[in-house]
Amino acid sequence: MTMPRRSVLSLLGLGGVAMAAAGARQGHAAHAGDAPIHPAVRPFQPVRVPLPVDGDGLSGEEQQRWYKTVGIEDRLTLPEGFRADVLAAWGDRLGTSRFGFNNDHLGFVKHSSDRASMTVNFEYISPTPWVEGFGDVVGRSLPYRELVQALADHDGVIDCSALDRDTALWLAIRSVADEAMTDLGIGVMSLKRNGDGAWVREHASHDRRITGLTGLLDASQRLVSTGPAVAVFQATDRLGYDDGLGAEIIGSFANCGGGITPWGTVLSAEENIQFQVPEPVFADGSSVAPSERPFVCRNKRIAGLGNVYGLAGNKYGWMVEVEPEAPDQPVRKHTALGRFRHEAVAVRAEVGQPLQVYSGCDRRGGHLYRFVSSGVVLDLKDRANSHLFEAGELQVARFHPDGSGVWLPLKPETSVNPFHPSRFRQAGLSCPVELPHSDRRRAGAERFYDDAAVEAYRTRFSTLADLYRGTGQALQGAIVVDAHLAASAIGATPTARPEDTKIDPLTGDLLIAFTSGYPGSNGGADPAVFQGPQGQSSWGHGWVMRLGETDTNAFSWRMAVTGGEPWSGGLGFANPDNLAMDRLGNLWVVTDRSTSSSSSDVFGNNSCWLVPRDGSAALCLATGPMECELTGVCLDQLETNLFLAVQHPGEAHGVLRKGAVDVRTHAMVDRNGKPFQQTRWVPRGSNWPAQAPGRPPRPGVVAIRRWGGAPILMASSP
Repeated sequence: MTMPRRSVLSLLGLGGVAMAAAGARQGHAAHAGDAPIHPAVRPFQPVRVPLPVDGDGLSGEEQQRWYKTVGIEDRLTLPEGFRADVLAAWGDRLGTSRFGFNNDHLGFVKHSSDRASMTVNFEYISPTPWVEGFGDVVGRSLPYRELVQALADHDGVIDCSALDRDTALWLAIRSVADEAMTDLGIGVMSLKRNGDGAWVREHASHDRRITGLTGLLDASQRLVSTGPAVAVFQATDRLGYDDGLGAEIIGSFANCGGGITPWGTVLSAEENIQFQVPEPVFADGSSVAPSERPFVCRNKRIAGLGNVYGLAGNKYGWMVEVEPEAPDQPVRKHTALGRFRHEAVAVRAEVGQPLQVYSGCDRRGGHLYRFVSSGVVLDLKDRANSHLFEAGELQVARFHPDGSGVWLPLKPETSVNPFHPSRFRQAGLSCPVELPHSDRRRAGAERFYDDAAVEAYRTRFSTLADLYRGTGQALQGAIVVDAHLAASAIGATPTARPEDTKIDPLTGDLLIAFTSGYPGSNGGADPAVFQGPQGQSSWGHGWVMRLGETDTNAFSWRMAVTGGEPWSGGLGFANPDNLAMDRLGNLWVVTDRSTSSSSSDVFGNNSCWLVPRDGSAALCLATGPMECELTGVCLDQLETNLFLAVQHPGEAHGVLRKGAVDVRTHAMVDRNGKPFQQTRWVPRGSNWPAQAPGRPPRPGVVAIRRWGGAPILMASSP
């Protein structure tokens, strides 16, 4: 039987399918450029991907021949006529420190025709490539393996709050933790345009690093907080831990997505802070003790870094604002925007209107949020607009299956009305609903598996004011500190890991990347809203949603792009992550397929795609090196340069050694619905960007452009 092959691709009328393929001549492995592509006028000739897709122009029989054997390469693969220049990589000098590890969001801010700054997020540490490459890249030894051995009797876990500070063990922990925290946070680097139009590094006095430890030794460098949670941080009577710093904060880490404001500041989203500090909070918003997230150091895992320094968990998980050209200005965490696992941010600014800020909480069952400022925008370029982040209403989305939705305010008087667990069971899923613990003397969540228990909870707690402690700003602060659970309590829709958010420059609609609809032990996505191409209640390959505001507190939504194999109704890539939109309204997508998930191996290395607005075929611009994620996609103002962050190359296996290649088989389906087997050669580890055998992989940022400097989307014939 012929399988359905049309992707769900309706972005403003866009209809089409992926236009990229990787083939193999019978009897040998194929690489980019081997497979024939039927003639058409396109902005570039797409990079081939390793599975048959609808736009490759091949018959079913030809697909079976061309995709029978495929070889994956450890390089950043681009179309003919394009080049990628490394702007910076882990270990390069940046300000008074170094370029950090696992770069993510890139905030390109142009200051003149030939000058710009780029703000870079550094998200987390991948132990295998970090440890293998540290001596070569940083130039000094790291006692990581010795520390792993010293903690072996403790299974690699220790609470540092009870350690004697004069022991060799403590010194080793501090040595490793200090270096890891240095490689996290935010960086600001300067760029200049050279004679042929390429952007290159320009070391400047305002280049700087905000690390996980900024302000630890120099109090004048501490980050500041704004908004309602300040009252929580400054409270003298609290249920939980007090770090003694009041409203000041040490450092930033877990920096993932981000965004740029119209007035030239950059927002950096703190996402998976739960790996470094405790996430649960008490009813007054205060944090549990650092001992609840002890330090972990194993061969393939480092976590609990906040435990080493006694950091308060409620001070992380915020939206952070940086002024790229003003290093004397404090870095701010805006608590009115809520504390959750922020993946990204989109800012809607219109003169005479309140500022609107959109962000998603990247967890299974996480929510989509909107912040509406109390004040209005008077001048789009005025830096004073940053004060609008300090006061307003945080809202959360409730999606209806009919394509409508409403925004629910996270306010004390909002009614408790949770999502019912039976919605999961009716769709054949086993997911709990997590709510603020019913024993309000306890921090964190309680899981509910049946509707009767949820209804009893709802009877006991009528509004958010019944769940949280405090008055005035302190009460509102406690709610925004615990935004995810508070949102669950009022009936926000559990979604499919919302990652990036971008505003369509032509319509003002919001585009949201939902990276995966697989359920998890802590929650899952509403199966009535997040369905696969054939109505599947669990779809792991993701979507891009288009959301349009229809009233003050109402919106409409529809899926614009669906990930997945073409023969299953997907576009040909999996797990859309970061998004960008160019000035013509074309959508750019980079993917985050987990390198540890064999179920998505069929898609090959993570990639960067163009989804044209005119409905023509989607094109693959780039595939990444081995075991990496491509992140931070953005363009310069002339759209002659496209920037990408290559994150965690070699994450699973570290350094690629000669002959380290796996042979795998994959089940494929041709365009006629006939199955066939593919043999694929896959290297283990990476040497990117050095491309030399035995060299350690390094995360880095690249600028992609045409050799002649023409616009990225200049039409060209094959």
